[in-house]
Amino acid sequence: MSNSTADIFVLFSTRAVRLFAYGSLSVMLVLYLDAIGLAGSQIGLLLSLTLIGDTAVSLWLTTRADRFGRRRTLMIGAVLMAIAGVVFALTDNFLLLLVAATIGVISPSGNEVGPFLSIEQAALSHIVSDHNRTRIFAWYTLAAALATAAGSLGGGLLVGTLQHAQIEPIASYRIGIVVYASLGVVLLVVFSRLSPRIEVDKPSAPADVEPTPAHHLGLGRSHRVVLKLSSLFALDAFGGGFVIQSMTAYWFHVRFGVSASELGGIFFGANILAGLSALAAARLAARFGLINTMVFTHLPSNVLLILVPLMPNLPLAIAVLFLRFSISQMDVPTRQSYVMAVVPPEERSAAAGVTGVARTIGAAISPAIAGFLIASPATIDLLFYLAGGLKSVYDFLLYRSFITVRPPEEIVASEK
Repeated sequence: MSNSTADIFVLFSTRAVRLFAYGSLSVMLVLYLDAIGLAGSQIGLLLSLTLIGDTAVSLWLTTRADRFGRRRTLMIGAVLMAIAGVVFALTDNFLLLLVAATIGVISPSGNEVGPFLSIEQAALSHIVSDHNRTRIFAWYTLAAALATAAGSLGGGLLVGTLQHAQIEPIASYRIGIVVYASLGVVLLVVFSRLSPRIEVDKPSAPADVEPTPAHHLGLGRSHRVVLKLSSLFALDAFGGGFVIQSMTAYWFHVRFGVSASELGGIFFGANILAGLSALAAARLAARFGLINTMVFTHLPSNVLLILVPLMPNLPLAIAVLFLRFSISQMDVPTRQSYVMAVVPPEERSAAAGVTGVARTIGAAISPAIAGFLIASPATIDLLFYLAGGLKSVYDFLLYRSFITVRPPEEIVASEK
């Protein structure tokens, strides 16, 4: 294979391994924390600090990755993921868990955390053309969704099988977390196979042109648009933080008595649908534009999210959840592609990192609030109402602010 093809294969593989690990962990994490005796408020705090810690680590790493080296930074992230998994598996001490959650890389949501996604996006954008970027990101999102689905199913089946074999629930959850840590080691090995082609080229400017000074976040001339996007992405993630996969799994467990193995099956199907929706996003974006695709597929999914707790039984609740997931991820590859399109190549890791960190910050706040909501059957449904409402506000603000800011491929297409 050519170096570029080999690097694409490695980056798809690492994302698949990582999201398998995240999906597996998400169906058991809150159940594990509940089983070791943590209160709902402690669980919410721990999940929030997990995301806050990932934010700090990610911001520091991604804003330096283009200078320090993308491959080396990815390998550091893999080490942090493995360490966090080991600590979570070995102790039920709340303070030690807080330290591991803050410093390490743990995903309570089944979604991306840590520095990985930002740097991988920058690397992929570096080795593919503008014309192919959204399509590659769509397949990249599909790979992640399929891996998350497989991880959710695998994690649920592993825990269910172990418990069926008379292994204590806490021990079964800990075995699942050991698997998570082991996959961090696998990532470390696979990241080491990346070639120098993914590294950023140093920009060259004419002698009579003053170089653009770097912003303290690793951004130069793109810092205004990146910070504006970041504020909007933070709002979207804040809403989404109320229904991260761990919380949604717990809601199904409380409302309908769904077991861990059954939860794995539910989220397997949901994530398969989400991944397939990403492929449709690339075709829609080519016809209607990235911003239009982001907004007009995201709004209906938010309405469906609000409808989930209004369903009177488990089959209908699952059906609405599946319908929501069938369109919910269309904004993901388009959002990622849009950010990469509107910043210069030498600022892509930093831009992806800053916007990713903004999303993590937004998502880190809401689980602490959600922890209080899940403590009572009277308030647990508010998770879905708050999520759907806040994410809809984000859609309106994004459309108003960026409908006129077009990526290069759309400008070229309109001029033909």
